[in-house]
Amino acid sequence: MMNTTNTTTIIPFDPQYAKDFARLNVEWLEKYFVVEPLDQQLLEQCEETIIAKGGYIFFAKVGDTIAGTFSLIKLNEKKYELGKMAVSPKFQGQKIGQQLLEHCIAFAKNEGWTEVILYSNTILESAIYIYKKFGFVEIPIEADPIYKRSNIKMKLEL
Repeated sequence: MMNTTNTTTIIPFDPQYAKDFARLNVEWLEKYFVVEPLDQQLLEQCEETIIAKGGYIFFAKVGDTIAGTFSLIKLNEKKYELGKMAVSPKFQGQKIGQQLLEHCIAFAKNEGWTEVILYSNTILESAIYIYKKFGFVEIPIEADPIYKRSNIKMKLEL
């Protein structure tokens, strides 16, 4: 299942892009926050920690360059966490994040899932705005969220 807009193509996980998945996310995390142990595990061993456990990783490819990525981490048969979403600074402002999010939602609906959740931080105002625009709503966050940087949890009912 591919989604092509202009020169951006959304492609499924391929092991040759595992390093891009880690690179894009580390670049993003280091810009705004810090790479936490859970991040390191998910990023450095994405095939074992995400794909092998029933999750998915997608990439935005512009020409021959991997410009963005996101993962869907399986929580149960019908519920997934949207995580590890990042767009290279060189490609920001080109609506690649929105294209990734559109693909995520279409994929989740096609799979028959009931909800997608995500963790974020309110300093990422433009990201929160886009999530809301796509129908995510804020829900109570755990007292001890899985990511220390998270101060907001959102969900999209499908």
